[in-house]
Amino acid sequence: MTLPEFLAWEERQELRYEFDGERPVAMTGGTLNHDDIGANLRAALKSRLAGGGCRPFGPNVKIVVAGHIRYPDVVVTCTPQVGGNTILEAPVIVFEVLSASTSRTDRTDKADEYFATDSIQRYVMLEQDSITATVLERQGNAWRYVIARGDDMLALPEIGVGFPLAECYAGIEFAPEPEGDGR
Repeated sequence: MTLPEFLAWEERQELRYEFDGERPVAMTGGTLNHDDIGANLRAALKSRLAGGGCRPFGPNVKIVVAGHIRYPDVVVTCTPQVGGNTILEAPVIVFEVLSASTSRTDRTDKADEYFATDSIQRYVMLEQDSITATVLERQGNAWRYVIARGDDMLALPEIGVGFPLAECYAGIEFAPEPEGDGR
């Protein structure tokens, strides 16, 4: 299937699909924590970016990266968008909330695709089970990565904002850690 064929096919579907460059991949449902983390992140960005030229979107807006279609949990663009479009133009920062079923794809395939997209300057992967984010920032021909935890600041210099990472996790109930066997 080509990208244009996929886009035409997807318009007729009830469910959302990503496109891996060859075939449609159904989007699965997420956990409550996944949804809350994404909503908290969008709210944090929306309030800080209000009145400026950058805007957060997600998770129902798609982007084209390296010939693939992705639906990031949150994506920020600083380019004016047309309200009726279904594809977001010129993403600058992409955020994914990791889940067990998609973590490998998010950490490898999507990282490669996002890096191949010149407009994307930062890729942030947020864990669901702890206040932790892996931040990939473009530096020349490579990604530089930083791990943020707890009350660390999530700095987003490309859009001129930052805030405590913990703000993304407000109201989240983490599962208790399994107790050791005492050995």
